[in-house]
This record gives sequence, C-alpha cells and structure tokens, in this order.
Amino acid sequence: MNRVRLGAVGYLNARPLVFGLEDVAEFQLRFDVPSRCAELLHGGGIDVGLIPSIEYHRPSGGSGAHDEYQVVPGLSIASRGEVASVALFTTRAMSDVRSIALDVSSRTSVALVRVLCSRHYGIGPRLASHSPDLAGMLVHCDAALLIGDKALFQPTLVEGVRSRVEKIDLGAVWTAMTGLPFVWAFWAGRRDALTPSQILALQNARDAGVAAVDTIAREYFPGSPERQKIGADYLRDNIKYDFGPDERAAVELFYRYAAEAGVVGTPGPFRFFGE
Repeated sequence: MNRVRLGAVGYLNARPLVFGLEDVAEFQLRFDVPSRCAELLHGGGIDVGLIPSIEYHRPSGGSGAHDEYQVVPGLSIASRGEVASVALFTTRAMSDVRSIALDVSSRTSVALVRVLCSRHYGIGPRLASHSPDLAGMLVHCDAALLIGDKALFQPTLVEGVRSRVEKIDLGAVWTAMTGLPFVWAFWAGRRDALTPSQILALQNARDAGVAAVDTIAREYFPGSPERQKIGADYLRDNIKYDFGPDERAAVELFYRYAAEAGVVGTPGPFRFFGE
C-alpha cells in the first residue's frame, strides 16, 4: 500500500483536522510550520499539505498552482471575525506605522498584512522578515505580525518594550472590511493524490476532532489547566473548519486583492478534488 504523505501545521488550530489520522494506515503524517508545509508540497516532499491559502497560487516553477493542485472539499482552517491567533502587535496607531516585522513562519498572514495595509489602512510600511520573538521584532519595527500559538498567548505587556502594545486581530479586520470569513489554510495536493475514501477519511477526522476539542486542548497543553481552557474555547469559538460558499467567496476575493497588491499573479480557477 502506498501511504499518502500528509503535511500538517503543528499549531493547535490544525489539530481537529488531523484527529486520529496518526492511526490511519493509509496516511503518513508530519507536522511543520505553515511556510514549511507549502515548501514541502511545492517540492514534492509530501503528497497533500495543509497549506497557507495564498500558496494555492504560488507554486515553485511551472505555470501556476491552479493547474497542479486541487483542494479537499469541505475542509479549511477559517474564522469569521476574531481569530485570536493571527495579529499585528503595534506600538503606535496603524496610520503612523512605517515598518512591520513579519513572522517567518507565515505566508497567508503576510499576504493579508500587505492587503490590509494597502486597502484598509492606506499605508506602505517597510516589511522585514523576523523570527517570532515580539520583543526583538519591536526593537527594529513599529509593529510585528505573530501567528499561531505565540499570537494566541502573547501578552501585550512586553518586557523590554517601553511603549504600550496593542493587539490588532487580523481576522476581525478582514471580516469588518469584507463581511466574509477568512480562510487561513486548507488541504491541497496534486491531481490523483487522494482517493474518494481518503477524502472521506479526512472529512471524518475533522468531524471527530471538532467534537473532541476539550480532549485536544488537554493533550496539547498537558499540566496547564488555564491554557487548556483557553485552547478549547479558541478551537470552539474562533476557528471554523468548513469550506462552503462563503469561504470560497472569501478566498477568491483575497486572491483578487492579493493580485492587486502584487502578492500573486492573476488568479486562475479554483478546483476541488472530485470536480
């Protein structure tokens, strides 16, 4: 049996999508940061990746990811309103921000920052990649992008930073601007990477994971009841795991805005497995 190599994001918000998959013989599962998941899929190191949504239109080489990749139907990591785990931390009003340090783990969130700076805030700050260390980021820049667990638990009182730090939730800003959810990531792979039964297994894993968020949070944060509660509430209230018409409209609008901002080329067709 040829096992499907799955590359998943290692953050808490991805755990409901992979619940129980480590015990499914058809899959070989690994965890990485979002940017690495994309690199592995583009380079052929995995067969199906939980990739940042912007990476669907940014393959390595070739004529366009939309010609190569298909998306697993019905599944995503999304939010409608506050996401809590993708945020700008800023020491000044956004209208006065002249530089932003960007978490190197991120791809979609970096693209969203560029879109929001252009369309929502009307600024053109200098952007600099940086390891996800907020104090270090704010030494060099006016604001910093953090994603994942670091953003979720990052306090706004930052040692070594004299100014007050404000957390700006990018999911909330996007929804306020568009009225739509935001899709952060989804499963994608090349044609014929998955059989119908394997697609169903991924969908069933999501259903089981969504029903087990308390268990997931307990296992993810052993020995920390406070973080377990925050984590379970976050999975239950902030993160959505569907991919319906609203999510598709949101992705397509994001791609259009990203193309206008010069982040990607002109978007091509969006395809799901089985279409």
